[in-house]
Order: sequence, then structure tokens, then C-alpha cells
Amino acid sequence: MHYVEAKGILSARNGMNLFRGCTHGCIYCDSRSKCYHMEHAFEDIEVKGNAVGLLEAALRRKRKKCMIGTGAMTDPYIPLEADLGLMRKVLSLILEYGFGFTVQTKSDRILRDMDLLCRINEQTKCVVQMTLTTYDEKLCKKLEPNVCTTKRRFEVLKEMRDAGIPTVVWLSPLLPFINDTEENISGILEMCREAKVYGIICFGMGLTLRDGNREYFYKQLDSLFPRLKEKYIQCYGFQYEIPSPRNDYLMDLFHRKCAEYGIIHDNDRIFGYLSCFEEKNSGEQLSLWDL
Repeated sequence: MHYVEAKGILSARNGMNLFRGCTHGCIYCDSRSKCYHMEHAFEDIEVKGNAVGLLEAALRRKRKKCMIGTGAMTDPYIPLEADLGLMRKVLSLILEYGFGFTVQTKSDRILRDMDLLCRINEQTKCVVQMTLTTYDEKLCKKLEPNVCTTKRRFEVLKEMRDAGIPTVVWLSPLLPFINDTEENISGILEMCREAKVYGIICFGMGLTLRDGNREYFYKQLDSLFPRLKEKYIQCYGFQYEIPSPRNDYLMDLFHRKCAEYGIIHDNDRIFGYLSCFEEKNSGEQLSLWDL
């Protein structure tokens, strides 16, 4: 871990990252890609030491309330957060200044902040986004070794459901010849049905690989799935998009089951929902894309 002083905290679309790097160890992580110009070891977490102060200043300057998001590049609930407690400070500010909030995570550590999430959701809107990739627990531990498994994330989703906090699931990535199966998709969708998630984001069955994350992914394939790397190279070479050979069949299954279960499965509609600020006392709705 090391600290830096950041120049700013919110992106043009009101997203933020408190950290750079991650210790979850997911074998497919796109954030390892060289295009992000991370100049330090990926597991040596870069902490924005002045993030809380920058966020408060940014919220004070906002002319209109909006949704604030985090977790797109680095999960804010990595193990380090248990000691630093930055997210509680961030959530307290978002609550104090009356903004909405949405977070992407794979970690059950988010439950530590359930009280603040509930208070934000009572005042405006809070949406928890949870990534689910692998129904099989043993396989999940291989693909995402240092974070709670899908079964535990399912329990988190149900706790959010019971607390009235809306949830969105990211069904991504699906790794060709590993978890791109009907059993896997059906198992995850059944969990989403029971947890009553609002929507599921899915860009297709497959993953993306580029310089940086490709090398790490192939190294993990050699360790976990001998000879599978050669099959990837034979099928895909060094292309960026790695679609599953079963993409069409599995996407049809995905859309049919979502429709049957009453789960939103239109990506644009879900992103619109995530970006829409709702002030529950007045009924006001604003999109962060318009700010």
C-alpha cells in the first residue's frame, strides 16, 4: 500500500475510485491492462489519501444533486478498506449533502456500511451492483480467489432486498470453455430471481483481453487449467474480444429467463436507472449524464 495526493476525485460522469490496484486476484481482471498506465505493482494498492476532502469540496460545488458512483475500476471493498474505513467517510458525506449513490463490488464487506446505505436510500436512491460470474463454488474460488464466493454474494443481495435497497447484477465475464455453460447461467439467474434484483447487465458471453491482463490471464490458465491457454491462442489469437462459441444460445437463454423472471435485461435501460437521481421527498429525477 502507498498513498498519493490526487488532483481530483470525480469524473465527468460523477464516478470515483478511492484506490488503484486490487488484491481480489480475479484471473480475468481488465484493470491490469497496460492502457490504464498503472506505474506500480497491481497488488501494491495506491490509496488517494486526500479523497475524502476532494469529494466534500466537489459535492459542495455541485449545482444539482446527482448519483455518485464508485467501483468501476477498483472494488472499493478490498481487504484494505476494512482497516482504512474510507467508504464510511465517503458514504457519510454523500448522505450529508443529499446525493444518490451506486457502487460496484464483489465483497460482503459492504454489509459493514448497511446503515449508511439504507439512510441514503431512504433519502434519495442507493443501488448496489454485484458481480456474479460463476455458480459453481469450487470454480469460483479458482477464478476469484481472494474475495467471497458467489453463494455469499447471493446472501448479500438478499440482505439488500430485505432492506429495500435495489440491486443490479453484472453477469460478466463468462470465460470460454470454463464457465460459459447453461448450468452456470441458469444457476446465477435463479439466484437473481430469488434476490429480486432490478436488472442484470450482460454484454455477451465472453471476455476481453488486452496487453497486461492477457498475460496474467494466460499465466493463470497454465496454473489452473493446463493446456487451455493453447486452445485460447488457437481459437482467438491475440484479439481483444473473446466471444464464447456458445454466445448465441446462451444469450437467448439469458434473455428468455430474465423475461420470465421479470428482471430488466436491457443494458441501456439499466444504465439509465443507475444514472437517474431521485429525491424521494419531492419526486425529482435528474440524470447525471445531463449535469
